Amino acid sequence: MPKTVKPPKALADNIGDKAVRRRKARNRPERGLWFGLGMFGLVGWSVMIPTLLGIALGIWLDKQWPGRVSWTLTLLFLGVIVGCRNAWYWIERERQGNDDEK
Repeated sequence: MPKTVKPPKALADNIGDKAVRRRKARNRPERGLWFGLGMFGLVGWSVMIPTLLGIALGIWLDKQWPGRVSWTLTLLFLGVIVGCRNAWYWIERERQGNDDEK
């Protein structure tokens, strides 16, 4: 089944949309260097905390129940996955906020 192609927007509609976005951008407070550094830190902590918790729990489990499987490596891997998912959530949330302003 062929996809329907949307006709291009009229030039006046495009100019109107850009003017609305420009007005909203002027009214929005400036997001400068500190905002960027804060977001960078938030993403870093989002990954680091679950990773370190996984390592700590893995070390404790390895001491309690030593075996063929390294709990430390397993929970390190799981912590990184959870941390990356957590960072993705925060980045996606910020992106959604920017899209809502458009």
